[in-house]
Amino acid sequence: MYTSISQFKKDWQYENDSTVKLFGNLTDESLNQKITPDGRSLGFIAWHLIQTIPEMMGLTGLKIDGPAHTDAVPVYAKEITEAYKKSSDSFIKEIEKNWKDESLETEDEMYGDKWKKGLSLMYLMLHQAHHRGQMTVLMRQAGLKVTGVYGPAKEEWAAMGMEPMK
Repeated sequence: MYTSISQFKKDWQYENDSTVKLFGNLTDESLNQKITPDGRSLGFIAWHLIQTIPEMMGLTGLKIDGPAHTDAVPVYAKEITEAYKKSSDSFIKEIEKNWKDESLETEDEMYGDKWKKGLSLMYLMLHQAHHRGQMTVLMRQAGLKVTGVYGPAKEEWAAMGMEPMK
């Protein structure tokens, strides 16, 4: 759970940059990639990751400029990347404008439970990391380059002059 806005912003910046970097490798064609015919597509997962920022943070009282849960998945990868940047930027501006460190201790009704705002921030971050991981599997299946987040991706080992771990 976060107890400091500045610590959250530092962590979010890293997560934001990692997500934008990964989204930058999406192609329009890859957005339809699925593991199974009835599974979620790569585009759906990326879009869900973005939609959750205004939806989840809306439950904490923040007004995030981003897509609604009812908005259809775009057909262009660039639109997904731009929507993420817009939502993420709006999110940070709303926190800076409306919350102080003490705000992170206040509770909100969240999905049938009560969460402190600091916990909601942590869960949003973990939600994003979870879906980014799902995306990397689908991206590999689609033949796309995958970027490392918490360590180098297989392709990045060579650029570091090292053999990939086996």
